[in-house]
Amino acid sequence: MQVSEQTNTPSGLGLAEDEAVRITSELIRIDTTNTGDADTVVGERAAAEYVAEQLSEVGYEVTYVESGAPGRANVIARLPGADPSRGALLVHGHLDVVPADASEWSVHPFSGAVQDGYVWGRGAVDMKDMLGMSIAVARHFKRNQIVPPRDIVFAFFADEEAGSWYGSQWLVEHRPELFEGVTEAISEVGGFSVTFKDGVRAYLVETAEKGIAWMTLRVRGRAGHGSMLHEDNAVSKLAAAVTRLGQHRFPIVLTDSVREFLAGVSEMTGWDFPEDDLEGSVAKLGAISRIVGATLRDTANPTMLQAGYKANVIPSVAEATVDCRILPGRQEAFERELDDILGPDVEREWRGLPPVETTFDGALVDAMTSSIAAEDPTARTLPYMLSGGTDGKALSRLGIRCFGFAPLRLPADLDFSALFHGVDERVPVDGLKFGVRVLDRFLRSS
Repeated sequence: MQVSEQTNTPSGLGLAEDEAVRITSELIRIDTTNTGDADTVVGERAAAEYVAEQLSEVGYEVTYVESGAPGRANVIARLPGADPSRGALLVHGHLDVVPADASEWSVHPFSGAVQDGYVWGRGAVDMKDMLGMSIAVARHFKRNQIVPPRDIVFAFFADEEAGSWYGSQWLVEHRPELFEGVTEAISEVGGFSVTFKDGVRAYLVETAEKGIAWMTLRVRGRAGHGSMLHEDNAVSKLAAAVTRLGQHRFPIVLTDSVREFLAGVSEMTGWDFPEDDLEGSVAKLGAISRIVGATLRDTANPTMLQAGYKANVIPSVAEATVDCRILPGRQEAFERELDDILGPDVEREWRGLPPVETTFDGALVDAMTSSIAAEDPTARTLPYMLSGGTDGKALSRLGIRCFGFAPLRLPADLDFSALFHGVDERVPVDGLKFGVRVLDRFLRSS
């Protein structure tokens, strides 16, 4: 198979590097805040139209889909490859972002400011950086008539930050033909560098993510006047159950992805991760230990409480919301533990998304590793599990093998994990340009 050649000139890949910075900044300026309430979501249509324009401008045929509700917009485009008989590769990302309080930020969260070597704003790392890099590379390929080895599908989804119900989940259910022939996918929360010690650096590729279950707990009791004695108080019973759950620690369970990650770190650093002190030893990893530590066990964190409507009225119902993150293969055991913790008087309702897990091997992984090595020869790639979730949960329903690979070389002292949904979210300009070079190599060799 043949792949078109290119030159790294200002009109070639250098232009794409600059475009990645520009596009990331311009996307951040489009406020795509997803509150989880469909009536208050803003900007997804405007962002989708912007993406469609960037792709159409260089000759892509773009499919624009509003999924189930006005303004919940998605964009898909396909670049034909040299061998149409091969499974296609999906490069995807989401357009929406979580809310941001401007009063807490050093710059306005929707300014897209480019200063001090960074692009600043809500979505800079989650995940308008990957959108900027992938759009820039997509434009570069089309502009220079670069033919990849196989078809590449570029997809830009709505609603990832609230479960993907109006984005990838809806498209998988109603428009699966848009992903015809796709066998593998790359997206967010992977491919970024972590410096462990003395310049020892690895790029973490997400091969697994925990399952998500947003759980509503409900307790019923006898309503009455607040001045009287009440032994059947729904608020009190719920508070006790939530306290028990919040104080519970689920058992440590080492998945294959986590074992392989820790083994790789040991080889690189000489650090030990003894199973009888796993949490303590994981703390040596620095800022990334927050993510890794959360993948050692299931979690169930109470996040919201709701009960009552007047100070002197004991309500008949009290509810709590719990954010549950469940390791692959642990669903049944997790539910059994919940039964023991909560007891028979607490009702449960679920809305969840399954775990995703694949192996760290094969030609696609080899292409990731070689593409990183070409730009950072002393580093290596390692698999890891994400404690959160991505659009991969929907896409895996189509049998697509999903990875997190949005390559960024990061300063050793940057607490990258704290920037996800954090204040002063920002991405290094040099990191974006690095990512364009890596993605260019990767898509031409995968």
